[in-house]
Amino acid sequence: MPDTSSRTAAPESGTRPASGLLRRALAETRSSRAPGLTPYVPERPFPWGGAGMPLAGDEARPGAGPGGGGRAVIDLDRVLRLSLAAPAGTPGRLRPVPSAGALHPVRAHLLIGPGCSLPPGRYAYDPRAHRAHRRGPAPDGVSPGVLVVLTVAASRTVAHYGHRAWPLLLLDTGHAAAALALAGPPAADVLVCLDADAALLSAAAGLHAAPDRPDTRPGAEPELPLAAVRLTPTGVTADAPGTLTAWAGPIRAGTPSARPGAETAAPAELAAARHLLHHIARAPELPGGTWHPAPRPEPVTDGALEKRRSAPPDDLTHPPGEYLLARLLTTARTARPDGPAWTAAVGGDAPALYAKAPNSRGLDVRASGDARPTLARWAAGQQWIGGAGAVLLAHGCPGDAPAAAVRTCHLAAGYAAGAVQAHATALGLRSRPIGSWQRADLGAALGEAPGRDWIVHGLVVGAPPPPGRAAPGFVRHPPTAERPAALTPLASSPPVTTAPGSTPSASTPPAPEARLPTPPAPTPPATATTTPAAPATPPGEEERP
Repeated sequence: MPDTSSRTAAPESGTRPASGLLRRALAETRSSRAPGLTPYVPERPFPWGGAGMPLAGDEARPGAGPGGGGRAVIDLDRVLRLSLAAPAGTPGRLRPVPSAGALHPVRAHLLIGPGCSLPPGRYAYDPRAHRAHRRGPAPDGVSPGVLVVLTVAASRTVAHYGHRAWPLLLLDTGHAAAALALAGPPAADVLVCLDADAALLSAAAGLHAAPDRPDTRPGAEPELPLAAVRLTPTGVTADAPGTLTAWAGPIRAGTPSARPGAETAAPAELAAARHLLHHIARAPELPGGTWHPAPRPEPVTDGALEKRRSAPPDDLTHPPGEYLLARLLTTARTARPDGPAWTAAVGGDAPALYAKAPNSRGLDVRASGDARPTLARWAAGQQWIGGAGAVLLAHGCPGDAPAAAVRTCHLAAGYAAGAVQAHATALGLRSRPIGSWQRADLGAALGEAPGRDWIVHGLVVGAPPPPGRAAPGFVRHPPTAERPAALTPLASSPPVTTAPGSTPSASTPPAPEARLPTPPAPTPPATATTTPAAPATPPGEEERP
C-alpha cells in the first residue's frame, strides 16, 4: 500500500491563529481550578437498535476474501477483541484500551468493504456485547478492508471532569486509535489519520455533522468524530482519503434509537465542550487528512495486547533499566511523526529528566534533579507519582497553538502513549497513563520561555522489583560525590539552563549546574478545590486520573 504520510496540507492548514475561545479553554483546563460537584452520570444504553451480529467465528465465512472466496483477511473479531472490547464476564470498565476514569467515551463505526469477516456495510460496534449493529449498505465498488471512524460521546467525561474533560476526550481517542492499529492482523496494512475534517468523518460514519443540532431522536447523544483507522489487506492499493470520501455520500444509515423522556437540553459545560471539540476538529483545507503507517513495536504480540492494563500505583515504584527506558522513549517518539516531544523523569541514584539520545541507544540528560514531586503536584495532586519508577512525559502544545495543532498534539500524545503501554507490557513492565495536568509548564520550569512547552500527557512505568531488593533505584549509579547537591525550592531557585549543543551523553553523570527546581512546600488548598467532580471510582478501577 502506498505511504500517504508525505501528503502536506494547504499552506494555511494548521497555522491559523488560535481563537480566543480555544486560548481561554486551554488556559482554563491547565489552571488549578478544580471541577465543580456534578451528580454521577450513568452509562447510557447502547444507542443503536437491533440484536447485533456476533463477531466470533466469522473469520471463515464463505466469500470473505478479497476475491470473494476463502477466509477473511481481516478478522474483525480478533481486531476488536484485542483493542476495544470489554472482556467477557466483567463489568466492562477495565478494557485493553485505557480511558480517563474508566468512562470509555470512544465509539467505533465500522465501514466494511470486501475481505473482512462481516459482510460489507456500515456498522456500529458495541464493545460490551462484542457485536456489530448493521446500519446500512456499503457504497458500490468500495475498496477492500475496513475503515474505523472513532467518535466520542462526551457527557459522562464532562460530568466527571468538567472543564478539564475535552483534552481527556482527545487523549482517549488517541489511545483507542493506537489499540486498533496495534491489533491489525499481520496480513493487513494499517494507516491512521488524526486530522481529517470532522464533517467528512461524520458523513462517512452516517452521522449528523453538527453536534449542537437539535436531535430528532430524544435521548440520543451526539457523537463527535475525531480520528480514523484504515486496515487494508496487504497488496491491495487503496487511497485512504478517497475511501473516506467514497463512504461520505448520501446518508443511507440507521439512526440511534429514541429514548423517550430523556433529557435533550445539554448543560452549559457539556454544550461548551462539544462546541470546542467540533471547532478544533474542522479541517476544510485538507478534509481527507494525512494518513501515517502504524507499525507494531517488534516485541508486541497478541498476548501482550490481551494482558495490557493500567497498573495500580503500588506496582509502579521500581524504575526500569536505562536500556528499556530508552526503547520506550524511542517508541514514543516514532509512533507519530506529528506528535509532541517526549521526556522521562527518573529518581533513584541519578535523578534527572532524560531524553532519548539521537543516533544512540542511550539517554541524554536534559536537567538534573528529581522532578517527580513537582510532577505529582501538577498531575492533580496525585502524590504517589513522587515515588514512581519513571514518568514519561509528552510535552509541547503552546498556549496560543492553532486549533489543528491542539487537536493533533493531544490525539498523537494519546496514540503514542498507547503504543508505549503495549510495548512496556511486552517488555514485562507495568504502566499507568496520567491525563490530567495543571500548571504543568515544563519549559518555564526549565528556564525557557513560559507558555510554550506544556505537559500534555504522561505514562508512569515501573519494573517488577528485583529479587531481594526493597528500595527502588535507577540503574545509573554515578559516584556519590558526583550527585547533584540538594535542590532549592522553586520560588528561590534560578532557572535551569543547559548549554546548547552540550547535552551530556548517556554515559556522563548529570551536570551539577543543570538543576530542575523542586516544588514548594505544600499548602492546604481551599475546601472547594478538593471537591471531586463525581463520586469516587471503585478502588483499582480508575484507569487514568
